[in-house]
Amino acid sequence: MAFFIFAAIAFLAFLGTPLFAVIGLGALLAFHYAEIDPAAIFIELYRVTSNPTLVAIPLFTFAGFILANGKTPERLTRLSQAFLGGMTGGVPMVVLVACAFFTAFTGASGVTIIALGGLLYPMMLKEMYSKNFSLGLMTSSGSLGLLFPPSIPLILYGLVAQVNVDELFLAGIVPGTLMILIVSGYSIAKSKSLQIKKRPFHWNEAISALRDAIWEIPLPFIILFGIYGGIITVGEAAAVTVVYLIVVESFIYKDLHPLKDLPGLMRQSMVLVGAILIILGTAMGFTNYLIDEQIPMQLLDFMKQYIHDPLTFLIALNVFLLLVGCMMDIFSAIIVVVPLIVPIAKSFDVNMVHLGIIFLTNLEIGYSTPPVGINLFIASSRFSEPIVSLYRAALPFLGLRILGLLAITYLPALSLFLPNFFK
Repeated sequence: MAFFIFAAIAFLAFLGTPLFAVIGLGALLAFHYAEIDPAAIFIELYRVTSNPTLVAIPLFTFAGFILANGKTPERLTRLSQAFLGGMTGGVPMVVLVACAFFTAFTGASGVTIIALGGLLYPMMLKEMYSKNFSLGLMTSSGSLGLLFPPSIPLILYGLVAQVNVDELFLAGIVPGTLMILIVSGYSIAKSKSLQIKKRPFHWNEAISALRDAIWEIPLPFIILFGIYGGIITVGEAAAVTVVYLIVVESFIYKDLHPLKDLPGLMRQSMVLVGAILIILGTAMGFTNYLIDEQIPMQLLDFMKQYIHDPLTFLIALNVFLLLVGCMMDIFSAIIVVVPLIVPIAKSFDVNMVHLGIIFLTNLEIGYSTPPVGINLFIASSRFSEPIVSLYRAALPFLGLRILGLLAITYLPALSLFLPNFFK
């Protein structure tokens, strides 16, 4: 009987039933058959929501919606182009920097492709870059900023894995920069092979662009110096960010009307956050059942029949996470998968901060991995191109980022240098 019930749940998932409903139903049935009070699910939800760091997620999400719906994309693109456009490979670097900054604050690579695609893609074609290269760069760059603070996936991983979020913020800086440098090197080489002419640098334009974006440039530094200077916590930094952006976007730039626009943006952002919290609560409750039934330990025993060292474990983990990144959105993947792999990773003495960076790097690559990476479909829709064209365009960048993933995975110092330095 239980087999048919869980088969029915799997069928509901296949039909597109919301993930929280599938996980919640599975958890309730599991607790029922184990004769455990289903109130355990709601107790776990309360435990998660009582975490003081959790408040950062809705606040940073709201901040990302404010940035996406104002004129920040235009100002950020102009600023990057003014300072980087005159270099060899300058326009691709404009794309990389603008996308990384934007994704770090929105936490959603699809939003970055939609918000910046209309500005950056035509700019690359105008500079005589090939359509294939331009599509691949835009598609893969959409998720580049997920390792930089104040990335919402970093915060969510910290909550689920019970890892210090401050350390995760520091840990993502060097690996995230490495990913940008790898793609930048390829872009420079591509610019030389295509003989793209460099644009002359104009001080007047650079100063004008700097003056235009002067209120948005300090934002990352306010967050980082506030947190690591011991002045504010992550949750307080999120609150400061929201207040700062409301003042800047509504009263200085006047891109958004405080009464007409902000309530709607708040509602949209909270719908997204609500979905994350519901999935988080049901998944954590289901995880408790799995732990009680010693499922992770059974998985560990099974793996140890074939895997005997951390190196082999990390290889298997990377392959598994790339598949997960293709099939699931990053928030659901963190909530569902992290509790299962954390005990196994600990048994192989993998540092939990390092594991978080490996995890998120895999998922950000999975976003643009054929055949079902979500960014491929978003870019296909945004740029009105066949999905097969996006597959071809994304493959060179996929190979480059996998090289970066290997370096991040097997050189833990890349992730742990800054957290250890600031201890």
